[in-house]
Amino acid sequence: MTDWTVRGLEIKTQAERPVVYSPEERRRRDQTGWTLVQGILAPVQFVVFLVSLGLVLRYLLTGDGLAVAGWSVVIKTAVLLLIMVTGAIWEKVVFGQYLFARPFFWEDVVSMLVIALHLAVTMAWFGWGLHLSDQSAMGLALLAYASYLINAAQFLRKLRLARQEVRHA
Repeated sequence: MTDWTVRGLEIKTQAERPVVYSPEERRRRDQTGWTLVQGILAPVQFVVFLVSLGLVLRYLLTGDGLAVAGWSVVIKTAVLLLIMVTGAIWEKVVFGQYLFARPFFWEDVVSMLVIALHLAVTMAWFGWGLHLSDQSAMGLALLAYASYLINAAQFLRKLRLARQEVRHA
């Protein structure tokens, strides 16, 4: 297909525009150690999520284990913040900007919501300006975790699209 030029603006057809990575971005992604860091932290975060989810649900269903459930949310939030900081560095290396690069714009937008919800639960846990009952704080943790699952699904979809690009290139 052919490119179009309108008043100096180059427009590529959808078939020619990479969905995720240009060849240069793919090269940078494959060469940086931050890709490995993300590849390790993502499943670690998922395991922490599963453990914490179980502890939060246990507390909400039985009333037992509030301290362990609360601290598990704090740990999940810390891992989330770590993966977000390292992910921003990865995005800078690959795309030239720390966040909201074209291919990951919506993933980053939802990530901001995920972070806000996790931080709100952490603030409630420590009593930092957000005063919720224990039940409400753990309910908010479930909302934070639901947003995390949506965000994780976004990233998995993008990973799948990137793999398809390589196969069709």
